[in-house]
Amino acid sequence: MRTLLIGLCCLPLFAIAQAGRSEPTDSVRLLQLLHDYGHFDPYDSTDTWRSGSADTHGRQTDTLRSYRQRLEALGELSGQQAIDRELLAFVLDDDLYHLRFGSYRLPLNAEGGFLAGIVYRLGNRRVDSDEELGDYLSELHALPDYLAAQRGYLEAGLTARRTHPRLVVDRVGELIARTLAVDPRESLYLRPVARHPEWRDTVLATVSERVYPAYRAFGRFLAEDYAPQLPADSIGIGSIEGGRDHYRHLLRYFTTDDVSPEEVYATGQREVTRIRADMEAVIEEVGFTGTFAEFLEFLRTDPQFYASTPAALLERAAWITKRMEARLPEYFDRLPRMPLTVAPVPAALAPNYTGGRYSPGSYRDRRAGAFWVNTYDLPSRPLYTLPALALHEGVPGHHTQMMLSAELEGLSDFRRDLYLSAFGEGWALYCEYLGREAGIYETPYEEFGRLTYEMWRACRLVVDPGMHYFGWTRDEAVDFMTRNTALSLREVNSEIDRYIGWPGQAVSYKWGELKIRELRKLAEAELGDEFDLATFHSLVLANGAVTMQLLEQIVTDYITEQRK
Repeated sequence: MRTLLIGLCCLPLFAIAQAGRSEPTDSVRLLQLLHDYGHFDPYDSTDTWRSGSADTHGRQTDTLRSYRQRLEALGELSGQQAIDRELLAFVLDDDLYHLRFGSYRLPLNAEGGFLAGIVYRLGNRRVDSDEELGDYLSELHALPDYLAAQRGYLEAGLTARRTHPRLVVDRVGELIARTLAVDPRESLYLRPVARHPEWRDTVLATVSERVYPAYRAFGRFLAEDYAPQLPADSIGIGSIEGGRDHYRHLLRYFTTDDVSPEEVYATGQREVTRIRADMEAVIEEVGFTGTFAEFLEFLRTDPQFYASTPAALLERAAWITKRMEARLPEYFDRLPRMPLTVAPVPAALAPNYTGGRYSPGSYRDRRAGAFWVNTYDLPSRPLYTLPALALHEGVPGHHTQMMLSAELEGLSDFRRDLYLSAFGEGWALYCEYLGREAGIYETPYEEFGRLTYEMWRACRLVVDPGMHYFGWTRDEAVDFMTRNTALSLREVNSEIDRYIGWPGQAVSYKWGELKIRELRKLAEAELGDEFDLATFHSLVLANGAVTMQLLEQIVTDYITEQRK
């Protein structure tokens, strides 16, 4: 499909070149620009892992600036192409900003950063031919150079005073230690050839002789050279050179809105107050007579709220998913063809991972979408939050949104592959609320779980700018989350560590959800009896991921047309 669309995008220019009689239109120029951006490769063709260099970043900057200039030179466009232009401008501006700031010098996060990317890239790999085996061995052989390049970026960050917090580095060190604790014969690097035992020894030799030693060397660098030069108690991006302005940019990107840390923080405080009142109402409904803190402790410790085995947790997640799938036709005019499965978070990632995540399906790779459920440390995985998690990560959340986007006709490849966190995460959080209308929350405790997930996202609006802009300590952030949500203490700590390592992203969920609910309320009020919820959902998802400002324009234009 990607190859076909690229070919179609090139047809107008090819036809014009053949005819030689006229200049290309602005519409054709945009198609060519989208094609060029999608195929831009600043890396050396032999750079398997695309680690880059100073020259690479210079070429990237020059080329992206030229794309921006070409975009500015275009005249008026309409329909999907107008959306293409606005989104490409948004993405190009962010790309150029990060090159100026040198974000490549910060390749880690609390879940591993680029190291987690290796797991994602290889964990789903299937090697079934001699050619594929050769490619796979080349990738494994090149991994040490990739790790060495990331070390170079981290060293450059030390010089520029743009470094990771010590806590993030310690978490990555733990990930490396867990990776090396697995016998190479049982490692994830052998999984791609699991169906071909005749190739195992060849792959094992490369893993043992090149991959594992490279991981050991990188781990030693972090522990002995990098970490000792970092402040022990600094956690916020605001503490590094240019960090406060950097955080302001990150907020604008992740919310896709022109918003300040002060506005985000104030909105979070208002939402925390509102949701707390709803949570108190549920506590009263179940007849609990203790304090709010005592109710949270009851939820965190009573065995009735926890699965006894990983299989039981996975089975419950699958059952919730199937129940919601039965209701989907009531809420959507169109559903994706791609199936959804339920699977555990890979063991290599699970200890530092969130409670669940969506792993997108792929028609090209013949891989179903997967709702990953974290089965590590079962006493920290409450069942009362599982319905909200399943709706968010699976259906009608990420799976429905992302796979419908993959199937949309008439979108450019650029749009089909674009993911904007405020849209995607805002939609998924909205779907947690939608589950209430669909009757998915069967008990007051599950409704409290939904509220605690909503509270969790509201708290992010407070603790993220708190840590990265207002100078909060980690303990202050943990205390705020612990007092206001029913998340387990493990989840609270892993979430706070995630925010420390990924500034700004955490605020996108609630910001996007608030906008979608606001637009739904507007459409309901303006259209009255003519409002149809399935049509509204189709409208929101009809253009792939868009900024909140674009989404507002799309909905208001629709309302205007309907009223005519």
